Amino acid sequence: MVGPRSYRFAKKVLQIPYQASLLLLAVVTLSVSGCGDKKDAQQPGAAPQAMPVQVQVAATEKIPDTTEYLSQLKSRHSAIINPQVEGQITKILVKSGDRVTTGQALLEIDPLKQQATVSGQEASRAAAEASLQLAKTNLDRAKRLYEAGVVPKQDLDNAQASYDSSTEQVKALKEQVNQERVQLNYYRVSAPMSGIVGDIPVRMGDRVTVTTLLTTVDEPGALETYIYVPADRAKDLKSGLPVKLLDVEGQALADTKISFVSPQVDLETQTVLAKAPVPNSRATLRMSQQVRAQITWGVHEGPVIPILAVSRINGQFFAFVATSDGKGATAHQKLLKLGDTVGNNYAVLEGLKAGDHVIISGTQFLQDGFPVAEQIQGAGAASGPGVGASH
Repeated sequence: MVGPRSYRFAKKVLQIPYQASLLLLAVVTLSVSGCGDKKDAQQPGAAPQAMPVQVQVAATEKIPDTTEYLSQLKSRHSAIINPQVEGQITKILVKSGDRVTTGQALLEIDPLKQQATVSGQEASRAAAEASLQLAKTNLDRAKRLYEAGVVPKQDLDNAQASYDSSTEQVKALKEQVNQERVQLNYYRVSAPMSGIVGDIPVRMGDRVTVTTLLTTVDEPGALETYIYVPADRAKDLKSGLPVKLLDVEGQALADTKISFVSPQVDLETQTVLAKAPVPNSRATLRMSQQVRAQITWGVHEGPVIPILAVSRINGQFFAFVATSDGKGATAHQKLLKLGDTVGNNYAVLEGLKAGDHVIISGTQFLQDGFPVAEQIQGAGAASGPGVGASH
């Protein structure tokens, strides 16, 4: 018996337009066809096609063991100019960048107070010389009177002692005058050698002390680099180690060798100072310039891998290597630990050995375990799966 609800549903179905019925039939047909295709695709024996890839056999090369440190260039002949006296600057006779010769005046410090001191010492010396002249006159008189028997021997001795005392006082005052005159020369600051004037941080009217930096005089050309190496590598430091200076872009600036290694560790930075002379005949480098110093500790042999074959994922380096099980070659992704670059290759520290077949093309389409058809780079036509992959 047909209920009311079934009757109403049948009535609605009968009222569907003819076009809608055709559309519904097409959808059902496509669904059935799709299910059939899916089953066909999942049938065993439909293995994925091997992807043709180029491979390169990993070779060993001589790899330098290097480390880079930040270093600073300094002049091998540089003088820091500090005043030897205190006072106020009254004249600045040069400017930064001027070329000066030995003994040329650079600055002047107010000498008036020292000049007054010299004048006072000279006046004291003049008075002492007058007293000496009087003492000599008295001594000569005492000698004549003593020879004539007019005065006792004691008067002659007193005159002699007064003369000797005046003589020594004159000598002492002469030495003081000479010292004060030498001190007066220090108020005129001169270049200790020929070179180029550096920065002048002081100004007219500044009061300076013996610790105030006035300027520097640097001999152009000859430079040396100061390299601060961590104390844990100090045992490997020695004179003669090769050093390559690089700019911020990694371009070579100069090649040199370590010439000095400090015998002690800096307590504050826990580093050891190493120095190396820097040729600078073209004056392309500047004093106080910071550069990267690459120290070569030695050379070892190890595998290398082309830079283009390496992928970086989450801060780690990977590469695909083709391996064979006798039936065919498959791609396997390997985690690598890399060293420095050697030409267009990376030095491989871990994860790769000499003879491995490194995939260098199509790596963006590969997945771990994907079948590949190898073509050894430079070997001509592509080989079949597994050819040349006996490892």
